Amino acid sequence: MQLRQPIGLTPRAEQEFAIDYWHLWTGVSPMNIVVTGGTGFIGGSLCRSLAGEGHRVSILTRRPRQISRQADVRLNSVPWNAQDTGPWEQVLEGADAVINLAGAPIADARWTDARKQLITDSRVLTTRLLVRAMSQRSSKPPTFISASGIGYYGASDDRRLDEGAARGQGFLADLCLAWEAEALRAAEFGTRVVLLRTGMVLEQDGGALAKMLLPFKLYAGGPIMPGTQWVSWIHRRDHIGLIQWALDNHGISGPLNAVAPEAVKMRDFCLKLGRALHRPSWFPVPEFLLKLALGELGSLMTTGQRVTPRKALEAGYVFHHATLDSALQAIFPETAVSRRAA
Repeated sequence: MQLRQPIGLTPRAEQEFAIDYWHLWTGVSPMNIVVTGGTGFIGGSLCRSLAGEGHRVSILTRRPRQISRQADVRLNSVPWNAQDTGPWEQVLEGADAVINLAGAPIADARWTDARKQLITDSRVLTTRLLVRAMSQRSSKPPTFISASGIGYYGASDDRRLDEGAARGQGFLADLCLAWEAEALRAAEFGTRVVLLRTGMVLEQDGGALAKMLLPFKLYAGGPIMPGTQWVSWIHRRDHIGLIQWALDNHGISGPLNAVAPEAVKMRDFCLKLGRALHRPSWFPVPEFLLKLALGELGSLMTTGQRVTPRKALEAGYVFHHATLDSALQAIFPETAVSRRAA
């Protein structure tokens, strides 16, 4: 079947036509997808990528004005406050998938009791509200992908941890257990649930890497001591890729480690980062100073886990950036080019 493009379309209409033609050619049907946390470091890029593939994306957000419909005609903002029921629930009716990325930042402030409560409520209570609304729909979403974290495994030694590893101890392990328990309630009414246990997501416009760049650029970068703790990371492109892959692979359910195959130790991570930036890595951050400044939050940075994405690899996901060198070269292409030229 051939689809002929009409003459005189606006740029937006041309975009719609191109997407419709692509779906006609490939036989892939666009999905209606609801996303929470769709304006954040990961969610914003994910939503643009999904819309670019022709899916219709509804973003549940407290700040609907941040979402410009000029970016893509298939992005739609739906106001909600993540705490109360309301008209936003109707967007779940007949949705093909719900992706839950909502949650207050983990490492943006010292872990006081009030901060811990905010971190917990913004995940556990928000997920509970979302799943309850899904359960009340006559046509329930068949797929629910909900964020979690590798903090589930707690601090560990050199053991490789796959999705079958036991839960660890500590605030983050307890948080992830409660968070995942709320998401798994969706399985009770027949929805496929994927629990995305995410490591350190790398890109230079946000996340942990953005906070690490300034000292390196000032020639004052270095590892957080002791330096032997494992860093399980993933490039944002692969994090988004895993979500899209999980959407399409209906055999994937339960925990899914969103990390690259190559975990590295902190000292090696910082050496490679310094090399990518053409900067030394010679100012280590003492462990006791970090704990003095950040309290319990400091333990998050001085301990780690060696996590492996066994389920993704065995099911056939191919990483764009399986090694840290590859990821950093993609993030800092200018320095990679200058190094090759030299």
